[in-house]
Amino acid sequence: MFLRFLILTIIALPLFGVLSVRAQSDDFPDASTRSGRPRREDPPAQGLREMLAKQRAERDKKDHQELLDRGDEALKLAQQLEASFEQHGGFSQEDRSRLESLERTVVKIRKELGAENDDEPVKDPATSAEEEPKPSNMEEAFNYLKSSTLKLVDELKKTTRFSVSVVAIQSSNTVLKLVRFLRFKK
Repeated sequence: MFLRFLILTIIALPLFGVLSVRAQSDDFPDASTRSGRPRREDPPAQGLREMLAKQRAERDKKDHQELLDRGDEALKLAQQLEASFEQHGGFSQEDRSRLESLERTVVKIRKELGAENDDEPVKDPATSAEEEPKPSNMEEAFNYLKSSTLKLVDELKKTTRFSVSVVAIQSSNTVLKLVRFLRFKK
């Protein structure tokens, strides 16, 4: 009987010590934070993933709308250039800055569409090489510029934020070639 009491005491004593230390530590503030408050639990991973997916979708919508706005801006610049050329029969300094602005805008559009190199045209076997305009004078170049920019904007409006349009990239290539033709032809 004494032996049982001794064994029970030997087992119970360390257990009682651990419980009393644990009870005392609950009375002290949490040292892992400055305020002494316990740390908040992290939000569930599923909620975080949903929030990130919503943010990504909103960002994609915004980027696609900016692409469409750039297309409208390019068309507006092309129309202004054509009207100015018809009115004055030449290039003014303002027209040169519009032409440079048009080139920058189309380069941005092309990059957003996923084209990597400005100098490398995108090859599509479905389209023929005859579609590329080859202007012989400034008036034809401005007409081609306006029609190519209009085609680019139409293709941009057909795309979604999930798609890549080869025709839109080709149209942007054509617009860039015409802009460079006009810039160096002056």
